[in-house]
Amino acid sequence: MTFDMGLVWSGIGILALLCMSAFFSGSETALTATSKARMLSLEKDKDQRAKRVNFLIADKESLIGAILLGNNLVNILASSIAAVIFLKLFGEAGVPIATLVMTFLVLIFAEVMPKTYALSNPDRFALAVSLPIRIFVIVLSPVVGTVQTIVRATLRIVGANVDGPVLSSHEEIRDHIDLHHQEGGVVKGDRDMLGGVLDLRELTVEDVMVHRKNLVMLNIEDDPHTLILKALSSPHTRLPLYRDESENIVGVLHARDLARALFQAGGDVSKVDIEAIKREPWFIPETTELQDQLNAFREKREHFSLVVDEYGALKGVVTLEDILEEIVGDIEDEHDITVEGVTRQSDGTVLVDGVTPIRDVNRALDWDLPDDEAVTIAGLVIHEAQTIPSEKQIFRFHGVRFEVIKRQRNQITRLRVAKEPDVAS
Repeated sequence: MTFDMGLVWSGIGILALLCMSAFFSGSETALTATSKARMLSLEKDKDQRAKRVNFLIADKESLIGAILLGNNLVNILASSIAAVIFLKLFGEAGVPIATLVMTFLVLIFAEVMPKTYALSNPDRFALAVSLPIRIFVIVLSPVVGTVQTIVRATLRIVGANVDGPVLSSHEEIRDHIDLHHQEGGVVKGDRDMLGGVLDLRELTVEDVMVHRKNLVMLNIEDDPHTLILKALSSPHTRLPLYRDESENIVGVLHARDLARALFQAGGDVSKVDIEAIKREPWFIPETTELQDQLNAFREKREHFSLVVDEYGALKGVVTLEDILEEIVGDIEDEHDITVEGVTRQSDGTVLVDGVTPIRDVNRALDWDLPDDEAVTIAGLVIHEAQTIPSEKQIFRFHGVRFEVIKRQRNQITRLRVAKEPDVAS
């Protein structure tokens, strides 16, 4: 009878240890899968459980170390008790039997089942276990600290780097956005806008500016009638003014200032003094980050600046609208000139203007062509080909087929592009 009661108590002990193992396994999954944003929101609402969760996940190494220590202790102890029981019941054959039985019990009831539930209800589970897990982490902190020291020392000996985060906060946010887009939780337009905000620190004004070859500039030495006619014929509201040569920018003519001057002159063009109404030009280096330039626009309450290279030569202009378009996509008003940039064809190919920015192509077609070495799609082809291609030449790289449709002098003006079948981009 005593022997039977011993087996009963041993069995109860194994069940209790399996429950503790399930608790540790579920807690680990819930606390690593819980939404940080949700916990932060609850903490702001004075939820003490959420505050404990945030405290725990702030130091994941200590959290995981304590949970693994507790999990291993209870699993090994349960297996040891089971081995003793089965040795008494079956002799030497009890050890492999105990191994099989405990593997089955631990796998089903202490691993898969609690982790499945925790994955289905991570926030609720994490809040529920926050207090006992925090106590457990504090109690075992000396042991866990010793284990961490040994582990880090061993990893450094073998040359492994264990310092610092693997991803920056921006990269982590971007990965979350891409993941939610793939799962259908974020539509493409929202993904592009959120990604555009994150890209502001990675792009410079050179990446988004209007190149000088596409600028409408006015010679301040022209007679007022000619100059004003050109200004009123332009779709732009701000026009650079130069004297003698296009490199010598002396001011910026704003359409609103011109309209005010014309009104005050009673419509008499000869009475308009362009020198008096021009604004001072604002020059910025081409290496200026978009985020910094956006902040500068806000501080100066300006919308227009001229971009120069390190030698002071004019490269182009950048406007507030250019930066905003990196976030929200193209902004067109009733005065914009529609320029064909990306045109889908019935055969599945796409016609692209050579001056179209690579980022615009990626957004329009949901591709991932690199824009590190070139800004425009023509620049990418020239960079990859290492030559100025001829018309009808075909290139294949980054999983895309590029055919040069039209070329003027040394400039590629038109391309036909298409995804290569069964080739990763």
